[in-house]
Amino acid sequence: MIKIGITGGIGSGKTTICRVFETLGILVFYADTVAKQIMVEDEILIKGVKDTFGHESYFGDGTLNNKYIANIVFNNEAELSKLNQLVHPAVFRAFDVWAANLKTEVPYVLKEAALLFESGSYKMCDKNILVTAPLELKLNRVMKRDQVTADQVQARMDKQFTDEQKMKMADYLIHNDESNSLILQVLELHQLFLNIKH
Repeated sequence: MIKIGITGGIGSGKTTICRVFETLGILVFYADTVAKQIMVEDEILIKGVKDTFGHESYFGDGTLNNKYIANIVFNNEAELSKLNQLVHPAVFRAFDVWAANLKTEVPYVLKEAALLFESGSYKMCDKNILVTAPLELKLNRVMKRDQVTADQVQARMDKQFTDEQKMKMADYLIHNDESNSLILQVLELHQLFLNIKH
């Protein structure tokens, strides 16, 4: 089974593109959604978080104390890096388990992750797709979606690699600029992946 990573900066529309792949019957592993789940399910990760940030990281019922963690890592690169060094390997483990447990024989799967390149997890994939979009379009999408200002969106963008950096690591590009057909771009890649020899 071929593993394809897919990523894009905030507001690039990578989730929309994953939905198109899903309509073609392709299974998608949403790393960021899984990361939230395993924060309260993966025993190794939970122990790591408690050892690093204290037992206050979790409430008595086992749920994550988001506010406590956010206060520690917000605007503190060193602490955020510590958290990422715990979470990313746990997501890698979850992806491996997910892929190994697929009941049906599939030609390829997608791993969707916001920090695919930043976390190094692109190396675990056979090929990687980068979704790009013009800056103004990305800003407008996120401002509308999250009800935030352009400055707030830009601050989030500054924490990720630039598209130029990601392009050097990506195997394929999808241009989500509202002038190139997304469907055609996805179909083209879909055919390409179906033809990759296992």
